[in-house]
Formats: sequence, C-alpha cells, structure tokens
Amino acid sequence: MTAPLATPWPTPVQLLRRWVVDYFNGHNEAAARQFIAPEYALEIGDHLFAGRDTAWLPAVAEQMRQYPGLGMTVHQVLAGTEQVAVWFSEHGARGGAGGPQAVWSGVGIYRAQGAQLVGCCAQEDYTTRSRQLRQGTCDPVDAPAVAPWDTVPLPPDAEAEQVVRRWLGSAWPVAEPAVRCDDDHLTGRPLRFAVEATQVLALWSSGPEVAFQVRQRGRYLGGLPGVPVRERSEMLHSNGIVRVQGGAVLKGRVIRDRGGLKARLLQD
Repeated sequence: MTAPLATPWPTPVQLLRRWVVDYFNGHNEAAARQFIAPEYALEIGDHLFAGRDTAWLPAVAEQMRQYPGLGMTVHQVLAGTEQVAVWFSEHGARGGAGGPQAVWSGVGIYRAQGAQLVGCCAQEDYTTRSRQLRQGTCDPVDAPAVAPWDTVPLPPDAEAEQVVRRWLGSAWPVAEPAVRCDDDHLTGRPLRFAVEATQVLALWSSGPEVAFQVRQRGRYLGGLPGVPVRERSEMLHSNGIVRVQGGAVLKGRVIRDRGGLKARLLQD
C-alpha cells in the first residue's frame, strides 16, 4: 500500500490570504488561532505587541470595537520563501454605521515558519486617518490588486537591494514622483526630514521589487501640522515596497510613522 503524500506547508502568500480573508475581514479570532503562532509579535513604530493572545489580538480587537465594520483592501503583495510583504488599506466608520469614515494605508512584512505566521513589522498611516476624521472628508480607497493571492516568489536581486539601501540614505521627500509616501500626494504637504543615518531592520527582494523596514535618524525640517522645525536629531520609522529599474528606484509605496515622530518632536 502506497503511503499518502505529505501535505506541504502553506506558502506565506496563502497564510497572508487567511490573515486578510478569514481573520481580519471576517473579524474572526478563532480563525487567527489556527495559523498564527502563540508567540506572534507585531512591531509597529515604537510599539511591540508580543504574544498572540495576550497583546496582539486584544489590540486589534480594540480597533475593531472602534470601527465595527473595519475592512482591509490589498493593493500589492510581494512574495518570498519565508516572508511576504503587503501594501494594504484599512477602512471603516468610527463608531459604526453613520459615523465618520476614514481610510488609511499600511505596509506590513510578515514572517512565516512552517504552517504559521510568527511575526510582523508594519507601519500604518494613522496621521492620515486623524486628518480625515478631523476634517469630515474620507480619502478614496486605492484600487485593489487584481490577483494578490496568485503572487509567486521571484529570485532575489542583490543589485536591486543595494540600490534601495543607497536610496534610503537620501532625504524625504524623495525625488521620484511615482514613489508615494503617506498622504503627500493628497495633501501636497510632504514631511521634510534630512536623513543622517539609516538602520536597516529588514530588506529583501523578489525580482526587481524590494520590501524594507528601517529606522532613520535625522533632522526634522517641517511638514507636520502644528510642529515647528527642530534642530535636534530624531528617529523616523519607515516601511515600504519599491520597484528598481535601470539601477534606480522607479516607483513604490512608503508609510512612515509620522505620529511617533510628532510625539517625540513635541516632547520638551
């Protein structure tokens, strides 16, 4: 009698699909416990939510309580062999039906181990959300990816990775108009930040596209409403997915922790 073939581990993209469809958009914590490791940890800006049941799930549950119809749209997926990156938007009405609406983008990088997700580093543009709620006008939701769950991993591109490492040493705003950072393209008021040093926490490629998580230290030169220029050195967290072509960064999506930067700048 022939033994049955062993079931292969799900790919990181398949795990991400379960995260978005079964858990997040379904608001189903039971589904999350089926494929997310108990030691799962989310790193977002200056905050670490370590422990699936003790820290991370309660934090997301609180956000879902504030936005009962909260949903997620996936705009881009970058596939690796043990990780997956995603540009997404969350959107909903605060307080539920009839409440003020908002949409805010994020870039997350998930780590897989076997049949489970074990961690994520992410940035979400909560500053954009606050602006919409304050003004009472909701931004448009970007177009969804046509087939995000059919994304396949491509061989890594070491040259593209080096291009992005060098690019991350430049100042914000960037010179490439097709690289969209936060809501600069909507407000016309970009964050100005002179980068002095960049700590790369995660950076990997799938073909010409590169996902990254960095901490940058530098000088704030303006662009945050209500925050004057400060000469002291501060830290800025950033996540992104960018495409390299012809030895240069061509386009992409970057989300920076402007809220964390603002809080530090306003400290005396």
